[in-house]
Amino acid sequence: MIFSKAGFGGAVADFESAVVARDTKRSGKAFVRLQETFGQAKEAELLDGGPRLAAVLEHVPAGPRAVVAVLVGACVERGADAERCAPDVLTGLRVALEDAVAFAEAWEATGGGAFPVPGEGEPGEEIVERTGFDAAVGWWTLRQWEMAAVAMLNHRAVRAGADDLRGGLLHLLTAVEQASGEPFKCLAYALLVLDDEPLVALHRTSGTGYALRFSGIGDTFQLHTLLADALIGGGHVAGHAPSPQEVAVCRETPGQVDTVGSFDLTAPDGGRLWNEGSPFDIPVVDGVRLLVLDEPSYRRSWPAGRFFPGMRGDLILERALEPEETERWFARVSPAKEVTG
Repeated sequence: MIFSKAGFGGAVADFESAVVARDTKRSGKAFVRLQETFGQAKEAELLDGGPRLAAVLEHVPAGPRAVVAVLVGACVERGADAERCAPDVLTGLRVALEDAVAFAEAWEATGGGAFPVPGEGEPGEEIVERTGFDAAVGWWTLRQWEMAAVAMLNHRAVRAGADDLRGGLLHLLTAVEQASGEPFKCLAYALLVLDDEPLVALHRTSGTGYALRFSGIGDTFQLHTLLADALIGGGHVAGHAPSPQEVAVCRETPGQVDTVGSFDLTAPDGGRLWNEGSPFDIPVVDGVRLLVLDEPSYRRSWPAGRFFPGMRGDLILERALEPEETERWFARVSPAKEVTG
């Protein structure tokens, strides 16, 4: 495939060859051109450029590596093959997280204090002296790696291929969050997304139970709306059903639509599960996530939609449980606890 040297494709080719040749001066110039030409890139250049940039990520110096990863993510968002790009991006994320953990340890060992807020460019001399260059860059660029990784994890095939990696990445991320006091919610929630996940929902008022299965749901707000559609909208239980528009934006239609809550979501032990959480928070009982649906204790509204606009969400009602089966599941749950404070 031949591209004009003036365009994004030409910048990719120049950057690729310069990085492989370890030509710092030429790769620096091509790096600037990558950023300057991306906005005018043609579809073919993006489809070709994303995987090519991903393939050289490990050879890019630590400073600009995260910016190149963000460009790879942007190519994927505009159609480049996420499965080809993801392994190198997620490997780069792992290295950045490991370096950020090392930064946290070195920062604490040299006096601690509030973590520095990353700005443009590379970390300053004083910070590098305290923690080392690679560790400082790991912390400095973590938001960029978050953007790039989420662009990959929007794709179900990538999540499936990264199943063995996600637990380790989440462990490293949790260590960074705890040390820094800085949440990386988008990355954390993306690493927690479940696919083809079985769920048993028990509707306490009617004493009925339902077997469902969900995929690609970023937060519990989104799950709440889709549950209300399946069970109330489907005529199985009484309550407030969301509109077709509210449901559509929780599946794959762009945008947000105001909605009203239909349930209090309760864990098997009676504790409240908040909409702000992740479906991963729903406890597993006998190998299945088990959720109790109680009547809403107060009116709550929010903009229905997807936590990850680039990720398709889905929830399927497989069947209503038989009365005996429902009774066995209800035997595993406690009354809802009173929420205080």
